[in-house]
Amino acid sequence: MNPSSTISPSKNFCQLKLFYALLLFFLFNFFCATYGSISQISYGDHCAAIVPASSPTVRARAHIPVIQFTASYHRGGEKILGKNPSDQLFNSSDISVSFYTTRYIYKTSTSGIYKVQARLRFSLPFAYSKDSGYERSLRFLLSGFWSEYSRKLCMVGTASWQSKEGKPLKLQAVFEVNYAQKNSTVFNSLAKGTLKSLSSSDSPSYFEPIEIVSFHVFDDYNYTLASNVLCLGGNDVPQNQFLSLQPRSICSTLLWRFYDLDLEYAAGCKSTKDCSPFEVDTAYLSLYAFQCSEDEKMLRYIITFQNRYWTYESFDPKTTLIGEGSWNSKRNQLCIVACRILNPYKSLQDVRVGDCSMRLSIRFPIIWTIKDTSRIVGLIWTNKTSTDPGYFKTIKASSSNDNNGYTLPGLKYEYTLVDKVRELCPKKAVKKNGEKFPEGNSYDMRFDMSVKHSEEAISWGTGIPISVNNEIYEGNSVILSESGYEEETSTSNASQMNISYKMTFFPHIVLKKQISSLNSSLNHRGQLEISAEGVYDAETGNLCMVGCRKLYSKNASESLDCEMLIDVKFSPLNSRVGSSNKGTIQSRRAKSDSLYFEQLNIYSTSVYTVQGKEFIWRMDMEVIMVLISNTLACIFVASQLFYVKKNPQILPFISLVMLTLLTLGHMIPLVLNLEALFLKNHNKQNTILRGDGWLELNEVSLRLVTLVVFLLLLCLLQLAWTARTQDGNGKHFWSAEKKTALASLLLYAVGGLITFLIELEKNGNGNGNEKHSSHFSSYTSTIYDESSANSQQSYTLRYLKSYAGLVLDGFLFPQILFNIFKNSKEKSLSCSFYIGTTLVRLVPHAYDLYRVHTFTPQDFNGSSYIYANHSADFYSIAWDVIIPCGCIVFAVIIWLQQRFGGCCILPRKIRELESYEKVPVVSSE
Repeated sequence: MNPSSTISPSKNFCQLKLFYALLLFFLFNFFCATYGSISQISYGDHCAAIVPASSPTVRARAHIPVIQFTASYHRGGEKILGKNPSDQLFNSSDISVSFYTTRYIYKTSTSGIYKVQARLRFSLPFAYSKDSGYERSLRFLLSGFWSEYSRKLCMVGTASWQSKEGKPLKLQAVFEVNYAQKNSTVFNSLAKGTLKSLSSSDSPSYFEPIEIVSFHVFDDYNYTLASNVLCLGGNDVPQNQFLSLQPRSICSTLLWRFYDLDLEYAAGCKSTKDCSPFEVDTAYLSLYAFQCSEDEKMLRYIITFQNRYWTYESFDPKTTLIGEGSWNSKRNQLCIVACRILNPYKSLQDVRVGDCSMRLSIRFPIIWTIKDTSRIVGLIWTNKTSTDPGYFKTIKASSSNDNNGYTLPGLKYEYTLVDKVRELCPKKAVKKNGEKFPEGNSYDMRFDMSVKHSEEAISWGTGIPISVNNEIYEGNSVILSESGYEEETSTSNASQMNISYKMTFFPHIVLKKQISSLNSSLNHRGQLEISAEGVYDAETGNLCMVGCRKLYSKNASESLDCEMLIDVKFSPLNSRVGSSNKGTIQSRRAKSDSLYFEQLNIYSTSVYTVQGKEFIWRMDMEVIMVLISNTLACIFVASQLFYVKKNPQILPFISLVMLTLLTLGHMIPLVLNLEALFLKNHNKQNTILRGDGWLELNEVSLRLVTLVVFLLLLCLLQLAWTARTQDGNGKHFWSAEKKTALASLLLYAVGGLITFLIELEKNGNGNGNEKHSSHFSSYTSTIYDESSANSQQSYTLRYLKSYAGLVLDGFLFPQILFNIFKNSKEKSLSCSFYIGTTLVRLVPHAYDLYRVHTFTPQDFNGSSYIYANHSADFYSIAWDVIIPCGCIVFAVIIWLQQRFGGCCILPRKIRELESYEKVPVVSSE
């Protein structure tokens, strides 16, 4: 008679009860923390009369375009937004307002009613926040309902803020918005809302009501102004000198484009009367198309007259107009009718659109020259007579800038002074052996520079090519090939090539004193712009050009000064980091000439020698780190194989769930990157690669090492599986394994949902950029829904990949559960395996912290990550601290379990309960 012990079935119940209790407690606290602040405010008490609440049913879509604001203006809220009550109205345009949905929108049991969660954000200027001690962004998290029939929205929510004394405040508010009704026109197209505080007037959290008026997109808008408008200008210019847009490309070409145009008032204007559309002088206007009808070939425009940079999130009603535009394909001309915003000094609820007397005509020249590099030319006029109030003389508008970094197709550059350059600039000496200079169409032809007079720096600026030979320069989209950076388009292989440049200087105050003859060329932004063309020799790195500067002085007898010679010597690409491009700008005029200026010296550190080499160095280092990490992973898995070979009795005590996770974690990257093992991928549009093939070679090497790790893990998994099936007591092991798998999957699902909501909240529904969320709207619901769905699908896929990396970081979790369910204190894992593998998972997060603080922000291109890839795990300052701490805790728990038993981490009462459940039985011999 041998006494033995067996486990009572109630033990399993106690163990599962423990985990389910902890799980429910965790979920309860999370949802209370996330939604508790909103649930404290009763929607029915404040919004039931506006939009009745209804029970959510199914998900509708990610966004409803009509809800989001495109550009807004607000008034009020001085107490929390730091404004001085004595300020004049509409200085609030300094504070941008954005409103956008943050999660999915849900249908409800009531037809036409949708449940919505959104953010209302006020971004304060730096001066306000600095002087008042406030934060720079006030964000209300709101929840409520939208009615597509009444076109009303009502929401309640909260925001965290602080008083001037620095005390934390919890702001509670109700937000009501009345949107334009269906089939509205420009005259009733504004959305008007009010944000009201729910605190008592004597509470520190109280703030004055904030009125908001906004433009927004709605699909049933009626274009009534631009259909038959007549445009002025360009009758004496052949139409083939302007770009022609195909009807189907109107929206794709012009929608969401943002242009700044310099204004040139009529000659003899000495005051704003009869010259400016407004009571104040404005230097330039901004055009922004925020909605387009593909069927009607018409667009809605926001037109702002400014003396400073404008963003689409806010506007000043005094100098902002709303307009409709249509493309005249016969004259290659965009015609816009613009309307003023009336009653700006009264309550915003009384603001309306009217006085549609302003007209604009916009054209895109097809030919650029050194004397005219305007990308856009236009006219602004009014249909009023000279005796009518608000009349002004026709204003010319032009722009040589492109704020979108986008060049319309079909442009040409015509060289007119190249022959003169070849006479002035003889060919320089040949290059030295081993030197390699930028190709003419490469990204490295762009450079930042400092300009010095004598030894003192007086200016800084940029030089950007306009054209190379017969092609417009597109240096924003490049890849690095064996000859250096290359544009995707092909150019001539000749070493000498024609090239044109635009050079912009931002002069220091010293320039105005020392080089006063250049002051006549400063535009309204205080910039000096030089158009240049000449010859570049790719063999020697010499660039020689003739330059032209525009003269703005009214007393000047000429409009351009083209007597300038620019000579730049590029540094070799294979030179040491920090080597500079050097050059000069000289005036070819006589010293007695009023336009003569002394020689200016140019010093420029090329993009390649600093950012490019830093970029390549980082990628080389990351390849080496991946190779080292995978090699160490091989060693640690091999150590576990040697360990189980010496101790085969511990194989059944290794969790198969853990080994399966590790095996899949190394198998999936191999499957996704199988072509890297056998084929050289020539279509690397999103990755800049070294030209010597070193990176491609090592990509193959690291895949091979990953393959070795995968095979070793597969071998270990096979050994553990075989030992489990051959063991006589395998039933008990499989029972514990099933519980481990069930608990793991349940907790992984819950953890995945929680982290998904956290990431979704942080990134603003996955777009990763709150600022542009209101900008991302569509001109048709079909296109909008498709793009939103694709964006959300892409974000969900990225999240799943990152969460898989998080699961791998916690690879010891299933082993911990298995040890608890089996109450095992067998040393199933070698110290070198679980500690070493943990370190391999921790180092990428430490490196990510180092990378953030070491490399330049321009270097962070998601497609260039090789080690600590952001698409394969969660990486941020918070995650880079939380994940390592969690991994270390898991490793410590494994050490404790293998020393004191699997249940040693459970509370004492549970351990005592389990010991009581061991019932002695007598077995017969």
